[in-house]
Amino acid sequence: MGTFKAIVVTKDDGGTRAAYADFDEAELMDGDVTVRVTHSTLNYKDGLAITGRAPVVRRFPMIPGIDFAGTVEESRHPDFAPGDAVVLNGWGAGETHLGAYGEKARVKGDWLIPLPQGLTAAEAMAIGTAGYTAMLAVLALERHGLSPADGPAVVTGAAGGVGSVAIALLAKAGWHVVASTGRTQETGYLEGLGAAEVIDRSELAGPVRPLAKERWSAGIDSVGSTTLANVLSMTRYHGAIAACGLAGGMDLPSSVAPFILRGVALLGVDSVYCPKPRRLEAWARMARDLDRAKLAAMTTTIPFERVIDVAPDILAGKVRGRIVVDMG
Repeated sequence: MGTFKAIVVTKDDGGTRAAYADFDEAELMDGDVTVRVTHSTLNYKDGLAITGRAPVVRRFPMIPGIDFAGTVEESRHPDFAPGDAVVLNGWGAGETHLGAYGEKARVKGDWLIPLPQGLTAAEAMAIGTAGYTAMLAVLALERHGLSPADGPAVVTGAAGGVGSVAIALLAKAGWHVVASTGRTQETGYLEGLGAAEVIDRSELAGPVRPLAKERWSAGIDSVGSTTLANVLSMTRYHGAIAACGLAGGMDLPSSVAPFILRGVALLGVDSVYCPKPRRLEAWARMARDLDRAKLAAMTTTIPFERVIDVAPDILAGKVRGRIVVDMG
């Protein structure tokens, strides 16, 4: 036992504060697998946890970080042995259980999956929860029976992590992808990922009509609020929208009109507690279908020492695509 470097979030009367610290390994929480973390990533939820802008962290002190890739050091779980390469996404890590932004993590083996064949640890974190969530959303649309033959697919928050991966996956599957973004200067980037059209998010930000002109048959939304309500109002008959985020707010100022007059479906996508079989399916599809060159084009790598500095940028919409954290 010893100490290791970590980001630790604490709370006092003045609020929460994130700082780098030496963390005592003896203070790690219960779990049957201890992992040496080699890579992590920076998601929107991580930005909220580090800045304290939303009550993501539920216990203190907390090591934030909802994703990691690394190597098993100790295991009492039958599926994992020392030396195994593993990945974790969600399960309350960084919220209720000490998470990824430390050189070590101790978790339940049932939360882990083997590093998918063909992916490096860095690539797995370039995908991270954002990319894995995008894949779950694609699978949800497919289970609903939709295909590229049904019409275009819209992706909101297109230049962000979920949006970037969603565009690449949908384009690879043959969809005509309409990318909605508030950063139209990123049009070239989005087209490089596979977007056929790029629209300004202002087209989805106005007052919500019960029904608007039909524009797409499918969609992946990570914004919520007015944006999602407008997307639903513009969805074609028997289309579906997979909702997986709330960057624009938790409210949904919609009406029942799209659902009862056009048979539109709103598909909820949860990545945190997704059952392991579906989780494995999503990662296997990701390893098979995601173009590595496009993944590299959407990824920036930062050292562990810069996480706290960069966290506010993801909340301000200044981050394009995905950020990998090299734990060094």
